[in-house]
Amino acid sequence: MDRSPSTPPARPEAQVTDTRYESRYESRHASWVALEAGADPAERTGELRRAHEAFTSAGRVVRPVRPLVAASWRRSARARVNPDGTAGLELDEDELAAYRDGHPLARAMPVIRELTGTYAKDGDHLVAVCDARGRLLWVEGDAGTRRKAGAMNFVPGARWAESAVGTNAPGTALAEDRPVQVFSAEHFRRPVHPWTCAAAPLHDPRTGRLLGAVDITGGDGLAHPHSLAFVQAVARAAEAELALLAPRPTGDTIELSALGRDEALLVAAGRKVRLSRRHSELLVLLAHHPEGLTGDQLLIDLYEDESVTPVTIRAELSRLRHLLGPDLLASRPYRLTLPVDTDFDLVARRLASGAVAAAMGAYAGPLLPASQAPAVVRIRSRLAAQLRAAVIERSDPALLADWARSPWGEEDPRVWRALVQALPESQRGWAQARLADLETELGMRSGVPGAPGAP
Repeated sequence: MDRSPSTPPARPEAQVTDTRYESRYESRHASWVALEAGADPAERTGELRRAHEAFTSAGRVVRPVRPLVAASWRRSARARVNPDGTAGLELDEDELAAYRDGHPLARAMPVIRELTGTYAKDGDHLVAVCDARGRLLWVEGDAGTRRKAGAMNFVPGARWAESAVGTNAPGTALAEDRPVQVFSAEHFRRPVHPWTCAAAPLHDPRTGRLLGAVDITGGDGLAHPHSLAFVQAVARAAEAELALLAPRPTGDTIELSALGRDEALLVAAGRKVRLSRRHSELLVLLAHHPEGLTGDQLLIDLYEDESVTPVTIRAELSRLRHLLGPDLLASRPYRLTLPVDTDFDLVARRLASGAVAAAMGAYAGPLLPASQAPAVVRIRSRLAAQLRAAVIERSDPALLADWARSPWGEEDPRVWRALVQALPESQRGWAQARLADLETELGMRSGVPGAPGAP
């Protein structure tokens, strides 16, 4: 089973972008639909193949590449995706069966199958569902079409995240968190150019957490507004089914999601509330200290400015109590009256039990990344450092690559060094090249060109 990350493109200069073209073109052609009305698919395919060659050989973006696709190509190039490679398998048959049986999207599959049955049975299309990391969990349709798709490893267990295989509908839908179409040579990898696909992300209806995506893959006929609208409707129906099947709120817990978002999401007493940045910080601190905090402690934990008065924190807490309701926020000390289930505590618990891969799966990003509240910064830094250390110690190339390719890890030289060591020698070239570039960049920033980056 191939768990290694994708090989890089042979021409790293493809990361260069023609921004003059993009700014001119975006205002006229910002559609998320792959082909505008009246466009000839064969003619457009030829244009896109030439544009793809211009990008992969010289880093130039030319017409008729859409801004959506140009942005995805740049991300693919930064991730050093090989334009001629194929997807790697991350889950073997036994792992896949156990994983998808327990995945939240398994409960939505009956509805997805019912709505997409015509597509899956007509012999020209496949219906696929992936998880939030882009791993295909279900790929269904005509056996002959599945065999053709198997040639590019579009199979259950393979990872089709954009960072792993480049521009494609399910992977780019996850990266953009919105429905997209990808037509022909808009795909970053050449083996996928004969295909067209449309995909829409799937979310947990209670928390808004990204669960995965649903995708329809086939021929040129999918490059139509109807297919994009259809896959959006399937995603909405699947989310509605998950909402119906979700356990009714018992009113005896609070759920707080604060990883990778500046405004936390609170689920309490059957209500879902997006909090302001200050209220997000308050809830994170109160959740982290179930025993409660005094007004003075909150003042110190929240504000760097010593001139802020206790009146300010009391006003913020008053507004928070009004938002939550008087029964959820008690005072003397300030505390939440119900247990709180937070996503950052979930990561910490999984780390404590040694489940590093599961912790990575639950880690959506740094805790309230824009917050400068001293206590939030401490919690955020400690959790990130613990997870980073566990990933490095585990020496799993897939986990290390996930961290290295993430927005918070792409400039982390220690992780890149660990990734180089973890990869088989024959596959290290792309990671070594990125590490060398990174160390040069860090050396330039420090004023010592060529100096290695900090550990």
